[in-house]
Amino acid sequence: LSSLPLQILLYANGIYYIFYFLATLAMIIYKSQVFSYPDDLLAPDLAVLFLMAILEVPRLYLGFKGNLTEAEAPLGLSLGLTVGSVVLSVYLLLWQTYVLWADVLLNALLLSAYGLESGLKVTAIAAFVS
Repeated sequence: LSSLPLQILLYANGIYYIFYFLATLAMIIYKSQVFSYPDDLLAPDLAVLFLMAILEVPRLYLGFKGNLTEAEAPLGLSLGLTVGSVVLSVYLLLWQTYVLWADVLLNALLLSAYGLESGLKVTAIAAFVS
């Protein structure tokens, strides 16, 4: 009953998130050097990025574990953590101090992957329960 598309997407999302984190961190550093980035707003933007990275590890681990063991609880927890990641991604998309077109592109791709992954998780949970 394990979902192969979900497993592939979790793996691809893990690889993409490494790229996303490094690119977003580089852009924040770039924006702090090129633009007049207020010092009191730099820390929250970095904190959101690092909190998102910390949240991503258990989210992916629980997703892998829940799918491979066909257990609803870890997959449901992973789905809950996905909601938190979506909120943080929306913050970086809409409310960070400076938003570049590259931020929009990276976050749109990440949010699309989260949406597809969430749909597959719900489908997998429904298959495991029945």
